[in-house]
Amino acid sequence: MDGILVAAALLSAALHAAWNAWVKAAPDPQGAMAAQVIGAGIAAAALLTVVPLPPPAALPWLVSSTLLNLLTLGALVRGYARGGFGFVYPVARAVSPLLVALFATLLVGERLSGTGWAGVALVSGAVAVFASGEALRRPAALVYALAAGIFSAAYVLSDAQGARLSPSVLGYGLSLSVLSALASAALLRMRGGRVRAVLRAHGGLASLGAGAAIASYLLILWVWSRGPIAIGAALRDTSVVFAALLAALVLREPLTRRRLGALLLALAGMACLRVA
Repeated sequence: MDGILVAAALLSAALHAAWNAWVKAAPDPQGAMAAQVIGAGIAAAALLTVVPLPPPAALPWLVSSTLLNLLTLGALVRGYARGGFGFVYPVARAVSPLLVALFATLLVGERLSGTGWAGVALVSGAVAVFASGEALRRPAALVYALAAGIFSAAYVLSDAQGARLSPSVLGYGLSLSVLSALASAALLRMRGGRVRAVLRAHGGLASLGAGAAIASYLLILWVWSRGPIAIGAALRDTSVVFAALLAALVLREPLTRRRLGALLLALAGMACLRVA
């Protein structure tokens, strides 16, 4: 895999972990997540005026990705409300790369080398270690984290297919951000919330957080459009490394010896994926 693709996937991972940590740290995670998604959609709508729109062939993938992305975000937020960011986020990220590799093999026809499978397994195992020992104490959080991982794997495949069918990765990614924002705003209104109130209450996430989310998403879409889906997804899921550091440094969650060992496993997985 080209070094530029690896670097893009890792930058996407860092940005993804950063905005998720910001959501977790907010007093109202659900409102914060809605502000981030809607803010990203507003910015994307403005940018869509200067990039090509996705072709009709990509529309089914846009719709399915929108629904799956909302399900993923909803599961993460509910998990954050029942468990620490340092537990929920790693579990979701542990489930996703193995399922993506399996789906890509069965549905898309991609074939990973032995080194590639080893890298995916190491990354998944590493992020699972972050949460080991806590699952029995947080069963509700575990259920939502597993659900988020499954939904995430499904939308990875959907996104990759849609991006590959589009002449412009930017156009596809920005279109999906707009659709996700519209769906999130509709859900917010159904729950009795107000879009303007949420955006005012979480101005940082609606601006800087939305920017980080859009950049993270467009970067990984670009990687998936040019490289193996499973390897790109696994590299992005090393976001758990950045998440662990953020949880320790910003959210004051403990960085234990077990988690330090998991970091080393994740780094070994990255090395395998780099040469796969």
